[in-house]
Amino acid sequence: MSTIRFQALQSVLGRTIPEVKAPSSKISDFYGANVFDKVKMKDYMSKEAFQAILSAGVSGTPIEREIAEHIASAMKSWAMSKGVTHYTHWFQPLTGTTAEKHDSFFEPDSNGVAVEKFSGDALVQQEPDASSFPNGGIRSTFEARGYTAWDPSSPAFIFGKTLCIPTVFVSYTGEALDYKAPLLKALSVLDKAAVDVCHYFDKGISKVNASLGIEQEYFLVDLALFNARPDMLLTGRALFGHSSAKNQQLEDHYFGSIPERVVAYMQDFETEALLLGIPLKTRHNEVAPSQFECAPIYEEINLAIDHNQLLMDLMDKIAKRHHFKVLLHEKPYAGVNGSGKHNNWSLITDTGKNLLAPGKTPKNNLMFLTFFVNTVKAVHEHADLLRASIASVNNDHRLGANEAPPAIISIFLGSQLNDVLDEIETSRISKKAKEENTMWHSIPKIPSILLDNTDRNRTSPFAFTGNKFELRAVGSSSNSSNPMTVLNMIMADQLIKFKADVDKLIKKGDKKDVALLTVIKKYIKESKNIRFEGNGYSDEWAEEAEKRGLANIKTTPKALDALITDKSVKLFQDTGVFSVREAHARHEILLEDYYKKLQIEARVIGELVTNVVIPAAIKYQTSMIENVKGLKDIGLGEDAYDAQMMIIKQISEHVNFIKKNVVAMVDERKLANVLEDSREKAITYDEKVKSYFEPIRYHVDKLELLVDDNIWPLPKFRELLFIK
Repeated sequence: MSTIRFQALQSVLGRTIPEVKAPSSKISDFYGANVFDKVKMKDYMSKEAFQAILSAGVSGTPIEREIAEHIASAMKSWAMSKGVTHYTHWFQPLTGTTAEKHDSFFEPDSNGVAVEKFSGDALVQQEPDASSFPNGGIRSTFEARGYTAWDPSSPAFIFGKTLCIPTVFVSYTGEALDYKAPLLKALSVLDKAAVDVCHYFDKGISKVNASLGIEQEYFLVDLALFNARPDMLLTGRALFGHSSAKNQQLEDHYFGSIPERVVAYMQDFETEALLLGIPLKTRHNEVAPSQFECAPIYEEINLAIDHNQLLMDLMDKIAKRHHFKVLLHEKPYAGVNGSGKHNNWSLITDTGKNLLAPGKTPKNNLMFLTFFVNTVKAVHEHADLLRASIASVNNDHRLGANEAPPAIISIFLGSQLNDVLDEIETSRISKKAKEENTMWHSIPKIPSILLDNTDRNRTSPFAFTGNKFELRAVGSSSNSSNPMTVLNMIMADQLIKFKADVDKLIKKGDKKDVALLTVIKKYIKESKNIRFEGNGYSDEWAEEAEKRGLANIKTTPKALDALITDKSVKLFQDTGVFSVREAHARHEILLEDYYKKLQIEARVIGELVTNVVIPAAIKYQTSMIENVKGLKDIGLGEDAYDAQMMIIKQISEHVNFIKKNVVAMVDERKLANVLEDSREKAITYDEKVKSYFEPIRYHVDKLELLVDDNIWPLPKFRELLFIK
């Protein structure tokens, strides 16, 4: 074993597990202790200030600067009572990560005396450098000004010794430069559209919130081994590495017993998350070795996404205490399952009703059918935009790889609901469905099992799962705001169109229920092609999808075209979620992100094979040559060193192939780098530069099997994948 690998493995052994100390044995005693929630607001604020916060969160009423002074003072008092010394505007720029700049409460007064101060102006608005974040040409280097503005619908929280204030991030000229601002716009337009449709059924409904539960998959790897892999350190994934003899083929990791070190880590980050009001509920082993999942109870969508972004930061921070590194890359290891972020989406009224809950007889639940069918119709109309929302260089490795949904956007409803829609489409409008037995009895002594109204289809990118839709195609490292902005926006647009269609029939003289069912029946027919109940991994489905007119765009650069089509731009303008300039800027940003990440991977491949892999192979080859010379010197014939000669030749063949193709890859990279058009550049990196990655990897991985384990410098998959 090489010195680097030996030292890395040695640092793993004999690890002590940090003792986990929750503030209390009961989660309810400390849940949300580090959040400036409504209970604490009421304690620290005046009644007027507290009411202003509530109104801003519920109806979007702006908070006056004078009231903001009172709120800021209350926040500071609460935060300082918990030992906080700094504050920051916490925002989500288009880097995909979070951003923050910490300022101290400390200020000297005119007499030079130290005072703690936090003004309403500091709470409401800050000025980060907009040209230093991805902006798609909206800001030039000399046009630096941008603004972060407080989002009162997401509560402030304490992270470490800093008060974090969730904010949006916009340019000096008003364009959104983050994920949160468009999401809030989409949620607002959806709220109004959904309430208008709800009034066909219940005039008492005044607000509809989109809810979201995000299942987060991730890998853990020993920190020392991670640091001994430059490719993982710089790109988040192993660019080389032969499959371990044992990986996930025995299917023994999923829901298996969680390793002790991992349980300690999970308990630690769960405690920290619960203190921050993140309602984590579930933990378990995932399918691949060293892959795990955590999942919260659903929340209002803006808060759920803030919590998921915070959770990813928290997981990484806590992992270091346990000598782990969290891998959120969608495909850190070839040959085993990648990681996703399953987004469970539904619509909840202020009266507590889930609009996507079918009840016992979904055929007769007209309110459910309205929102259910409109969701199907919305996704059918804008499947290309939903596909673009989950596109990334990382997710390209995962989608359609027999572990995640394919790049073809389809909807799984389950046989019962699929039959319901078929019956509505083909039968008379007034036909009633019979209530079916939902109990399943089979095993003696075992209580009856409640039968769900749908099965589960893990190959479907957008599946109905009982009382919600699950978007399974989101990547594990991504910000869920992107797909959730699109989903809520297209749903809002669809509901607006639905109401117009229904009102038109009512105006012509149709009764309300007849008008509703007539439009529902029409939408079922129009969106039928996107419904698919079978195996999304099969070649037959790809062929069938093409016949149905469903797109199968497998790579990001072309998938992103959907952001700037005339149809999408009209949607953005009709809903007010994006301006034309913002849409084109995001298209540019995502293309740049794509080719820059491939550029980094190509450079890492070139450096690693030149400075690490080839020298190790030659070193071993040289030892084999010396061995052959020694055998010859003592008079042994060729049959005594046939095996050695074969290895020597194989190493030469692999080294020559690797070197030749790295040179060719670098040449292609140079040609791509001079291209000015971002789309052309991204496609060139995808089709020309990236095409060398797998052939080079194949030969590097063959060398790994040939070269002496004592010489091979990179930790192997059998070491990375199995936590010691």
